[in-house]
Amino acid sequence: MHAAPQTFTSGSHRTHLLELFSSEGCSSCPPAEAAVGGLRDAPGLWRDFVPVSWHVTYWDKLGWRDRFASRVYTERQYRYASDWGSGNVYTPCFVFDGQDAGARLGAEMSRVTAESAGILAATLRDDGKVEVSFTSAAARDCVVTVAVLGGGIVSPVRAGENGGRTLRHEFVVLGATEAPLREGRATVPLAKVDASGVTRRALAVWVAPRGAQTPLQATGGWLAEAGASAAQ
Repeated sequence: MHAAPQTFTSGSHRTHLLELFSSEGCSSCPPAEAAVGGLRDAPGLWRDFVPVSWHVTYWDKLGWRDRFASRVYTERQYRYASDWGSGNVYTPCFVFDGQDAGARLGAEMSRVTAESAGILAATLRDDGKVEVSFTSAAARDCVVTVAVLGGGIVSPVRAGENGGRTLRHEFVVLGATEAPLREGRATVPLAKVDASGVTRRALAVWVAPRGAQTPLQATGGWLAEAGASAAQ
């Protein structure tokens, strides 16, 4: 059962997309995860930037299978590496508006700009679908991504590099769906996700040119408790 419809709208200025590629099996990742978690109280959250944390699968072979990891997310990181002229991937890896930002969250958060990017709006309907509109000349050949994020997650790790530690996660991608924009609009089914252990959820939405991953505009916000679709 879903909550009442919720609408998230960007301003006309560019809202930046901050991505983190991480894994519960990587001993270097907890500080990066903590840095992203600290953004929960940042004044520019959702207005100036949207954070998402993708968990990748290539650490799973070291003894701990990350339940948040997906090969789809790993492939996203490899596509970035290819765009940057390298086939190499690593964690933790921050990506700011499609550009490699290294292993630490640093000056990126001060690079908020006033450049015009068009207005992106997303409405989560009570039937679990998201209506998206993008008011921009660039909207003619774009793809929209709608991601369900989980936070307040406490995850005991029993093996691998972080064996014996209890990790905490915010803004973790629980599931994501994509759809092409047609005349600046799309209706996107919300991903069915496993929300066990998740105490708060959010929606992150962004548009990028078809065939590319660098975002043009983003928006998002916290979901009402019944607003995200959970696997039963």
